[in-house]
Amino acid sequence: MRIHPIFRDRVDAGKTLANRIARYIQDPAALVLALPRGGVPVGFEVARKLRAELDIFLVRKLGFPGQQELAVGAIASGGIRVLNEALIADLRVPPTIVDEITSREENELKRREELYRQGRPARPAGNRTVILIDDGLATGASMKAAAQALRAQAPQRIIAAVPVAAEETCNEFRTSVDDIVCAYTPAPFLAVGIWYEDFAQITDDDVRRLLLEADQLPVARHREAS
Repeated sequence: MRIHPIFRDRVDAGKTLANRIARYIQDPAALVLALPRGGVPVGFEVARKLRAELDIFLVRKLGFPGQQELAVGAIASGGIRVLNEALIADLRVPPTIVDEITSREENELKRREELYRQGRPARPAGNRTVILIDDGLATGASMKAAAQALRAQAPQRIIAAVPVAAEETCNEFRTSVDDIVCAYTPAPFLAVGIWYEDFAQITDDDVRRLLLEADQLPVARHREAS
């Protein structure tokens, strides 16, 4: 079977997703939260289109040892941990190993928080429409962790949005968030990266640069009123 990529790169995917979201979200106070690293270039394009604030929401996959892309769960800022209990049972992963993976990823999450923000506080999500962005959904573990952590901040509405997703995962998310936008749900899905011509790793420098650039974008009412 021959796979034909849908997007040139994450910038192209972000523009496609932004056009889809802009059709029905008209909220000048919306906050775009991108999941580093891959979600940040996508989120940047969405924020630019909506004239919304952009920030990051840190989530780390709990990768199975030796197969890091196989997520047994995820953690997010705020002490949230979401586990794929069925997968853990199938793989017979001992609780001690899951805890070791969690501890390692918590250290990395803290490092990135300090690196990306450089002393800048997180943008408030309370009583706002929050659009959670990633470059794709396979198992959805990272996005689920993010959505659960965000609930504690009492947003008005949580919308998950991705350029490409497994249809089953996209449908499952309808019970985890207030709304979900999956621009494309190709079948068979296989993996996020195959739908991009260029799926090069996003660096920490890329994330910092895009956040700085986002601060210079024209933003609608929420920032102007502050």
